[in-house]
Amino acid sequence: MHIVDLHVHSDKSDGSLSPSRLVDLAKEKGLDAFALTDHDTIDGLDEAIRYNAAVENAMETDPVRVTSANPVSARRLEIIPGIELSTEYMGKDIHILGLFIDYHMPAFRQQIRAFVDSRILRNEKMCRLLQEAGIDITFEKLQEAFPGSVITRGHYARYLLDHGYIRSLPEAFERYVGDRCKYFVPREKVTPEQAVRLILDAKGIPILAHPTLYHMGRDALQQLTTRLKEAGLVGIEAVYSTYSVKEEQEMKRLAERNQLLISGGSDFHGKSKPGLEMATGYGGLRIPAGILEALRQKRKELFDE
Repeated sequence: MHIVDLHVHSDKSDGSLSPSRLVDLAKEKGLDAFALTDHDTIDGLDEAIRYNAAVENAMETDPVRVTSANPVSARRLEIIPGIELSTEYMGKDIHILGLFIDYHMPAFRQQIRAFVDSRILRNEKMCRLLQEAGIDITFEKLQEAFPGSVITRGHYARYLLDHGYIRSLPEAFERYVGDRCKYFVPREKVTPEQAVRLILDAKGIPILAHPTLYHMGRDALQQLTTRLKEAGLVGIEAVYSTYSVKEEQEMKRLAERNQLLISGGSDFHGKSKPGLEMATGYGGLRIPAGILEALRQKRKELFDE
């Protein structure tokens, strides 16, 4: 059985596992490939790709020792360089996945750096508001608690839980960091169209992530899809951990109606999303490798590679 997972997060954004550990887990799950798609950052890609290459090189030079120590290491694994960009559209937070990005391109790296800088400004403002509510928090303390990560609201939730201010992670979004909470500070975001073009400029494949989570009506979602296709959107995440059978069918029809490809992913975060597993989601997820191959072929057509 050949399966993939094209939406995975590491601790470089709001996941709980390192990029290297994700490689090990993907091998344990029997994946052919996975895409590392951290929020607005590419910091984990080199680690994942280099670690995977080291494991597979060791397999080639000493297969007996490697397989006896870790039998799953024998399976070949492809790491798809990716990213998940946060954008804003009609007051909603819309996410655009980029797959197969050339993340070494200087212009692309410069733009991602600007995204990170905008997050830092937002986080400093949010920390000041939370301090006024009597919470002992600073941006520096968040960085110490989650070293090397791009700080997201998920990190705030974990910090508040670990320090006894809340009893559950959902409570953080209900009381402190949700969109309508008085302590939440929105950051400046690009439009979905800008994100699509940025990904294309990096020779990547832009995908509209988990459309059903935006709770848009059918007409509004079609309008967004039309706009993004005109900007160069290639696919829709039509296979996803939380979709019902009906929702998956609707997303596949949306893709077909707009002559777009489909993508699929678990949106794995580790401990940040309890019960949601890489590759299988909440148990019933299966993303056939053919989905990846169709996206790969489209990239060759777009960029003549």
